[in-house]
Amino acid sequence: MKTINIDGSLGEGGGQALRSSLSLSMITGKPFRIEKIRAKRAKPGLMRQHLTCVRAATEICGARVEGAEMKSQNLSFVPGKVKAGEYSFAVGTAGSTSLVFQTLFLPLLLAQGESIVQFEGGTHNSKAPSFDYLSKVFLPVVRRMGAEVELELVRAGFYPAGQGQFVAEIGSAKLLESIELLQRGALKSRRAVAGLCNLEERIGKRELSELSKVLDLSLKEMEVHQYEGSAGVGNVLSMAYEFEELTEIVTGFGEKGVTSEFVAKQVAKEAVRYAKEEAPVGDYLADQLLLPFALAGGGSFRTLALSQHFLTNKDIIEKFLDIEIQTTRESRLSWLVEILS
Repeated sequence: MKTINIDGSLGEGGGQALRSSLSLSMITGKPFRIEKIRAKRAKPGLMRQHLTCVRAATEICGARVEGAEMKSQNLSFVPGKVKAGEYSFAVGTAGSTSLVFQTLFLPLLLAQGESIVQFEGGTHNSKAPSFDYLSKVFLPVVRRMGAEVELELVRAGFYPAGQGQFVAEIGSAKLLESIELLQRGALKSRRAVAGLCNLEERIGKRELSELSKVLDLSLKEMEVHQYEGSAGVGNVLSMAYEFEELTEIVTGFGEKGVTSEFVAKQVAKEAVRYAKEEAPVGDYLADQLLLPFALAGGGSFRTLALSQHFLTNKDIIEKFLDIEIQTTRESRLSWLVEILS
């Protein structure tokens, strides 16, 4: 089978091209070679998190790989058959477990048999979807497409300590059903949660107080949540909007030297931006939905904007699959995305 060549410096120039290529290669059986991996990053090449993705993909499909080493900027991947089963993958420190999960999820879903996979590392990372985002935003949409998947958070892991853990139970689906996600539907609820790991409750209360000044939240719409049994310290502030058709979560992370008020204001700004528009799919969810929609061979959704991650993902998908992803700008903050097979 002809090898697909990928230029890793195109688009966002980060790890998206590699992760999408790994997923699609396992699903289609097509080998690929990627060069200039993460060329636009301050530290180009494979880092620990990306290497975990490669090694995990290699393990579940018995791939033949060249270039799987730290800081490598070139990689060749020849996939074998994906085998469902029980697996355990550790990213190390606070590297994103969610990105490793998303690399493996669809290949395992489309394999024959159920899989149980344990992930260790960072579960709440400012540069990747948090565990809460995966479980409450991304997965409910793919379940509507026929996916059977359940996640359980064992313990949270924040930067820099990491050491978080979650378990994924992934069923088997022969195919995904196409859906349309064009409207939000009625607003069912709002929920602001200040998540704390080994920090005083007053920090979360300050964040929620500041957030409420902008969003006018009631007491029952706010919660301070303490993550028990986790290593290190951490803080995540999330604002969730549950609509009839989907849920969206805006997330901000507390860091050393950053005030609670600043974190809350950043979350409030993004929450207001999303809430006042009509397109249902947020920027981050849009690039995550591209692959399941493409594998379904059809469907459409509306999103606020097309990020560099989205455009990179689009280019990679169209190299592996015989489909066209058509994007039409409807207004300043509304794009129609259609999968044409």
